[in-house]
Amino acid sequence: MKGKIVSIHSFRGGTGKSNTTANLAAQVAMAGKRVGVVDTDIQSPGIHVLFGLDEDKMGKTLNDFLHDKATIREIGFPIGENASGAAGRAKLAGKNLWLFPSSIRGREISQILKEGIDFNRLNEGLQSTIKEFDLDYLFIDTHPGLNEETLLSIATSDILIIILRPDQQDLQGTSVTVDIARSLDVPNLILMVNKALPKYDFVELRKDIESKFNAPVAGILPLSFDLADNASNDLFSLSTPDHEWSRSLREVAQAVLTLG
Repeated sequence: MKGKIVSIHSFRGGTGKSNTTANLAAQVAMAGKRVGVVDTDIQSPGIHVLFGLDEDKMGKTLNDFLHDKATIREIGFPIGENASGAAGRAKLAGKNLWLFPSSIRGREISQILKEGIDFNRLNEGLQSTIKEFDLDYLFIDTHPGLNEETLLSIATSDILIIILRPDQQDLQGTSVTVDIARSLDVPNLILMVNKALPKYDFVELRKDIESKFNAPVAGILPLSFDLADNASNDLFSLSTPDHEWSRSLREVAQAVLTLG
């Protein structure tokens, strides 16, 4: 089976996209799959924090690959061999999970902002990542909104997960994203609601959103002070597996595994 590209996208920032991507990838790796995570949010990278990486540990990055200074093999950081420092991440020890981080050096971010991204090179990198590491799933943490890089991610996706909050701005933006995804013939489109207030009727909310977008809602994740208190120090779904947020997140992971 060819590895599946799973893009995680949101129309606006602040939806919890990177946190969701990291936790979904971790759950799929825990299910025994070979998983990669690429941070294509090159302008504002952050997913590395959830996996316990900082600038000193990071080594080569996606930026180096895009500027032909490193191969895909060189930038893949093996999380399963470096799973320590937090209770949740420690559960990934020995798992087949690799992170392909973007640089957090200001100079390199500025260079990308000034010169742009070679999209052919990026696409080549995504495809070769699956082959080089024999991946079952490659998760892509995209930049919010719609730009060339995001459109490329959507167009090359086997599964597109759009994260939205039950908020009018998010609903309108998601409508645009759904239309574009359909015009690009994305094979599998699923929605995930995040930061839903506990006072909402989640059953009715699911019905309303599925009806509005004519697409399945794989999970509704509650607004959680516990998750906020975690402050990206660990992978919450692994450190606190019985929490309502974690249970809902696993529903989304199961949807990905079912589609795969």
